[in-house]
Amino acid sequence: MPLRMWRACSVQRLARTEVIRLCSSISPSTSPSIKSRPHLRLQAVKQKRKKQRENAILSTQHNNADEELAIKWREKERILYTVPTPPGSKKDTTGPFPSSYSPDYVESSWYQWWEKEGFFSPEHHAKVPHAVDQNFVLCIPPPNVTGTLHLGHAMTVAIEDAVVRWRRMQGYRVLWIPGCDHAGIATQTVVERMLLQETAKHRQDFTREEFLQEVWKWKHEKGEEIYHQLRKLGASLDWSRACFTMDEGFSQAVTEAFVRLCDAGLIYRAEGLVNWSCALESAISDIEVDSKELSGETMLSVPGYQHKVEFGTMVTFAYPLEGCDGEVEVSTTRPETMLGDVAIAVHPSDPRYQAFHGKHCRHPFTDRLLPFVTDAMVDMELGTGAVKVTPAHDHSDFLLSQRHALPRVTVIGGDGKMTPLCGQWMKGVKRFDARQMVVDALVEKKLFRGKKGHAMALPVCSRSGDVIEPLLKEQWFVRCKEMARKATQVTTQAVEDGRLEIIPHFYTKTWKNWLSNISDWCISRQLWWGHRIPAYRVKVLGAGDQQQEEWMWGRNEEEARKRAAIKHGVQPEDISLTQDPDVLDTWFSSGLFPFAMLGWPRQTSDLQHFYPLSLLETGSDLIFFWVARMVMLGTELTGQLPFQQVLLHPLVRDKHGRKMTKSLGNVIDPLDVIHGVSLERLQQKVTEGNLDPREKVVAMEAQRKDFPRGIPQCGTDALRFALCSHKVQGQDISLSISEILKCRHFCNKMWQTLRFTLRALDAGTAPVGTLKETVPLTSMDRWICSRLYSTAAQCQKAFEEYDLHTVTAALYSFWVHNLCDVYMESVKPLLQERREEAAVTGDGHRARPAPAVILYHCVSTTLALLSPFMPFITEELWQRLQTFRAEEAAQGSLGLQPYPNSSHLEHWYFPQVERDFLLVKEVIGVARSLRAQCGMTKEKPEMWIVCSAGQAQVLLDFGSVVWTLSRVSRVNVYCPEEGQSLSPLDAPPPPEGCLVGVVDHTCQLHLLVQGGVNIDNQVIQLSQRRRKLVPKLEEILAKVQAPDYPINVPAQVRQQMDSKVSALEQELRTIEDQLKVLQTCK
Repeated sequence: MPLRMWRACSVQRLARTEVIRLCSSISPSTSPSIKSRPHLRLQAVKQKRKKQRENAILSTQHNNADEELAIKWREKERILYTVPTPPGSKKDTTGPFPSSYSPDYVESSWYQWWEKEGFFSPEHHAKVPHAVDQNFVLCIPPPNVTGTLHLGHAMTVAIEDAVVRWRRMQGYRVLWIPGCDHAGIATQTVVERMLLQETAKHRQDFTREEFLQEVWKWKHEKGEEIYHQLRKLGASLDWSRACFTMDEGFSQAVTEAFVRLCDAGLIYRAEGLVNWSCALESAISDIEVDSKELSGETMLSVPGYQHKVEFGTMVTFAYPLEGCDGEVEVSTTRPETMLGDVAIAVHPSDPRYQAFHGKHCRHPFTDRLLPFVTDAMVDMELGTGAVKVTPAHDHSDFLLSQRHALPRVTVIGGDGKMTPLCGQWMKGVKRFDARQMVVDALVEKKLFRGKKGHAMALPVCSRSGDVIEPLLKEQWFVRCKEMARKATQVTTQAVEDGRLEIIPHFYTKTWKNWLSNISDWCISRQLWWGHRIPAYRVKVLGAGDQQQEEWMWGRNEEEARKRAAIKHGVQPEDISLTQDPDVLDTWFSSGLFPFAMLGWPRQTSDLQHFYPLSLLETGSDLIFFWVARMVMLGTELTGQLPFQQVLLHPLVRDKHGRKMTKSLGNVIDPLDVIHGVSLERLQQKVTEGNLDPREKVVAMEAQRKDFPRGIPQCGTDALRFALCSHKVQGQDISLSISEILKCRHFCNKMWQTLRFTLRALDAGTAPVGTLKETVPLTSMDRWICSRLYSTAAQCQKAFEEYDLHTVTAALYSFWVHNLCDVYMESVKPLLQERREEAAVTGDGHRARPAPAVILYHCVSTTLALLSPFMPFITEELWQRLQTFRAEEAAQGSLGLQPYPNSSHLEHWYFPQVERDFLLVKEVIGVARSLRAQCGMTKEKPEMWIVCSAGQAQVLLDFGSVVWTLSRVSRVNVYCPEEGQSLSPLDAPPPPEGCLVGVVDHTCQLHLLVQGGVNIDNQVIQLSQRRRKLVPKLEEILAKVQAPDYPINVPAQVRQQMDSKVSALEQELRTIEDQLKVLQTCK
């Protein structure tokens, strides 16, 4: 072929990032070129978003709203519980009641008592009077033994414990099992680092047995931190059944599972391409691979290299055509792998390459002939459509090599050094040193065609910080397709039958799609810490040296030897076995957790009574790595689905929208929120981590902006309540400390409410009647009782649907807005009067005031409703109410009392009263608004309510409430159509010169202000207010009505904007109504 013709069709190869994937559960892309354009666009979007967030953090401009929130809190007095209480003894609540809420005081001693009394054990179920014969079982997703919990884990604990405590209070036989994962790579890395610091020895300086002894020693000394955190979070776990994945019983389950799956042909040994960490010299799972987004040329630190290594560049070079003049240009981000190139792929229909089918290029360094191969997976429209093929170091190329029977040349070893197949000049050179050597050699041979910056996603090992290398290795794999097919059939049928529910339901489709596209799962790990693979290399003694490699598995070496002897027809003593030195992937043992924790494969009592689990609750990011594998393994090994419901909660992000991860340095220890922490200590934790320098700068600046004075002490109850106040079935959660601080203020509100209740109860000594005996008589009493009924009904329904944010919102609203803001304020005058009478008469045997009894039952019942979310403060307050019970004081804990539901409160339901009170609430709101307009603080003017006859009757029924909460001297209700006053004393229509407020089109308030009201001034004030509000509303509406608004703006933000719009529109309507009324008064 003439040179000029070849050069005419010579074009540059598609610039692409090498795709790195583990042969595991994740379905590989069929061709890198097919995914290149959307993949690069996605990279660009992620990179842009990441940069924007980082720049916002590093910006010198501070958000005024954030600063205001930051300076709102001040250090609270820390009150300690000082009564001598032996560990496990019940806390004394008969002493003086502290004046304010303090988490240190409240959270002292309760957990030790709960645990010692066995309240968290299912065996305690037999002692519960309201027990029902139903189980509720779940396990905590086992955290890594090396780590500490962060707010993402705290979210899991808060949700699970709320559901667990709710079911326990319903009378269920509850079992919630704690556990810890042995975390093979993470633990081995931590112990290796510790030994290097303390003894200056590497792992290889120890025998395997010696090193494992050091790991167990470390585990016993420092591996209990997570259990301490779980206790501090109030998690009601059955600690007698705590499970560690390396315990003897659990290890037996892992061995049994491996053997059974091998016997069923579902585990096999083969050569496959895996994610390899050269620093760890081990394969790692997909979840241990972080994707580092690079926008272009970037210098990064890599373990084992003194100088930084260049990434984010695309190198283009040429291969000479064999047998004629010409060349073909190809590009790669990893030039060192070109030493392993074995072919060049083109599309069979590409007209530019029809003449080259069957031809070859010559490798410039290995002299290897590289054939042109045709493959329909190559995209002709991208670049030139010519793709270099490196099967041993690229997943897509590996699949292509299987289709075309191409050789696989491994040029990088497990230690990260170049192999002898590269030639003597490159043998033993570290891979990234080899990168520059290859480029220099290409330049020398005049084959180098250029280098440019290239956006890419660099896979990095989350454990070691090493850049992942895809390598071909002989490993053990789980044959997932058949298991996934069976799991899909079972789960699909179970979903249709109602035996399995995935919540939120939209994950069901994601689940099916993933299982239908699953690939095999590599379960070998080249570690010492973990479950050693129970498989043995077999050698028949006396059979010569030509034996093929053969493996046998068994529950122990003796069983494996017998199996091998039977297979070969020899005596067991003629078999020599060498156990595989590798261990199993941690996720393999984690996938057995739901049944192995109950004693499987032994038919234990726990397994028979508590399997399958009722619920599996975890983060949505684990649906594939953990949940799907549990379903596959559980279905295969036990014949049953491992759980009946799957509840997936979203990720917890920081204030800036970034996922909370150690690699970003933005994780928050829940204990720092519970106890409080200084900014200096937060910054110290960042510096102690192994962060990228830029990430460290961003993390520390984010802390300075978010926590300029550190994190205040919030307490466990506030943290749990705040976490459960988010919609757990929605989008990712951006959690701010200000939200938790608000819940701490709620705790103090609860505390002060009980102080008020105890004072009200002290106005008499007669026992408080039971809830069934208590009948509300006044309109106000009926309203608060009916509100409690409605709240309990709302909680009941929302709990059943796992809408915990609805439960917390309902309870917060009832306690703060109904009980405190309305009912307590309305009955204060009456209760004060009764206390004064008791003090004057000295009558100690009088009945307690009716409002005090209502208040007692409302507080006691709401504490029970709140107990699953706020176990410490509710226990503390509830115990102090027990001395007032008419019946014998309840024994034990609030957490074991019946959970209130609507059936307990049916005699307190007055729906018409609740509807009537909506008018009362509006009247009080408008009255207060009018007072604020006049700048009134202590003055109590006279007020007229001009309304319809029906409204008048409602307002008269609630007359004392309107009078008290409106803070007026007198209330006159006047009906124009009746032509008379409906107040107890006849009164004329409202006088002229009153301040007028509009409730609705039939109801107006007239406030008689001393000195009269200048109507013209009031019109001016309202008009000025309207002029300020209209531009605000228009600005928000412009954003809301933008075409891309529903797509780009998160649902939570859209909801906040909708609330702002509604509030502004309502205020403008009120102003318009007031202006109309004022015009008629002129």
